Amino acid sequence: MRPVAVRKTTFSRPPMVWVCFCAIWLAVASASAAALHEQVDQLIAAKAQAAKQPLAGPADDGEFLRRAWFDFAGTIPSAEETRKFLADKSPDKRAKLLERLTTSPKFAEQLAEAFNIQLMERNGDSDEWRKYLTASFRANKPWDQMAREILGPDFKDEQLRGAGFFATRRLDKVGQQDTDYPGLTRDVGRLFMGVDLQCAQCHKHLTVKDYKQVDFNGLFVAIQNTRLQAAGGDYKVAWLQEGLMTNKYEFVSVLSSVKGTTGPRVPLGVEVPLPDPAKDELWAVPPDKKARTSGVPKFSPLKELAARVASPENPLFARNIANRVWWQLMGRGLVEPLDLHHSENPPSHPELLDLLAKELVEHKFDMQWLVRELALTQTYQRSSVLPAGAKAPPEELFTVAKERPLAAEQLARAFLAATGEQERVATGKGWEGVEGKKHTQKDFEKAFLAAFANAAKEPELTVNPTLRAALFLRNNDLVLWALQKRPGNLLARLAALTDAGQVADELYLAILSRPPVAEEKDELAKHLARHAANREKALGHYAWAMLSSMEFFTNH
Repeated sequence: MRPVAVRKTTFSRPPMVWVCFCAIWLAVASASAAALHEQVDQLIAAKAQAAKQPLAGPADDGEFLRRAWFDFAGTIPSAEETRKFLADKSPDKRAKLLERLTTSPKFAEQLAEAFNIQLMERNGDSDEWRKYLTASFRANKPWDQMAREILGPDFKDEQLRGAGFFATRRLDKVGQQDTDYPGLTRDVGRLFMGVDLQCAQCHKHLTVKDYKQVDFNGLFVAIQNTRLQAAGGDYKVAWLQEGLMTNKYEFVSVLSSVKGTTGPRVPLGVEVPLPDPAKDELWAVPPDKKARTSGVPKFSPLKELAARVASPENPLFARNIANRVWWQLMGRGLVEPLDLHHSENPPSHPELLDLLAKELVEHKFDMQWLVRELALTQTYQRSSVLPAGAKAPPEELFTVAKERPLAAEQLARAFLAATGEQERVATGKGWEGVEGKKHTQKDFEKAFLAAFANAAKEPELTVNPTLRAALFLRNNDLVLWALQKRPGNLLARLAALTDAGQVADELYLAILSRPPVAEEKDELAKHLARHAANREKALGHYAWAMLSSMEFFTNH
């Protein structure tokens, strides 16, 4: 863990019991006139006060700067950027930083990466899919529109067909099954509405009374009405062909043998009525036997379901995305686990989740606005360092910032930024790399993914040191290459400094985005003195140790 000086914080406690009792009510009553970030803090503080838990103090500027850069740009700031921010005495510098990062192209790329990890769960990748996400967030496309495009994809539209990768990847052959319709059904429920219906597939859910078998089959009937088709003709990627649907889907409970029927249906919602058209009105584009082309039905259960899932009138949809964005920034959801929204698993802060969902609908599912508002909260900007002698509070109170694991992609970019090799790798200039070939940033990220990313569908919630990661950091050619002296990089800048204190400043600002404390300066000076005969090598070893530390590996 990072050696830091303990910051002393004085906490005030409510003088009377009735204050604790009334705190939440007062917060809700006064919230309506405030900005969203102020309302969030009122509700968090009221809950903490009622639980008699003190709030941690604000993160220092270095801690905040690093956190914001990871969440808004997917990497760390440069040493120079850190110096400027730490030297800035403006009272509104944090808000200005968030505004600047939000309007940066890197923000859209970071959102795309975060949503890719959440939605695909390391289960495959696609350039078309990445392009779709990045372009959508760059245009600040509303999340409900994106969800409709992902769940009811248009494969002929070059700008939108990448959205279909979510469905086609999951429907690809799984084990003995040609298509995994049940798996996609479950994932639509989990990821877009926060309801895991897997155990309601064959019978009513045994532990969650809210989840019924009809909820699963209402999604399933629209999804299993598709066929996965290979790329060809007008379709540049794998695509879905919908069939005619004129009858409801029949299902039976394996526990009771009770039969049921349903048409397309959103969980906990109402059934979509099936059309009853004349035969000559079934097809928007009739099938052509001679040309061997499938027809296009007028009624699309998939698009109808997509519209109803991503509707402002579907409370599960807004609550789910609000909870997931909160989890992304705070390290824990208001509802945990993320995909178990039901009456027996209430949110830690019910009023807060209701507020976020309501405000998100009113702001037309603007993701940029929501992320920026949450980052403006005192809750987001709290320190992760506990006061001396304080016990760790319950995580669900959000009274102290939670240390979060960095994604493998973030680690790769942060490593390149810290070592000063980001531009060289991005452009390929001057790097012959291993085996005499030039490598790209994508190659670098692939190497970090192989070493640090979890297996598909395993949540990346904690930093778990592994032998694989340790061997990678110790022996990988890319890592060792980045820690060699080269014009303009970190080692070159360090080698040009003769004062040990200046070396320490540059190292800690470049790698950890903070100045060193006195003990760290002393330790580095002793290290350089012990290895004065081979100073350059000693600098490389010290930089490697810092880049391998838990402090570097976490967003704290």
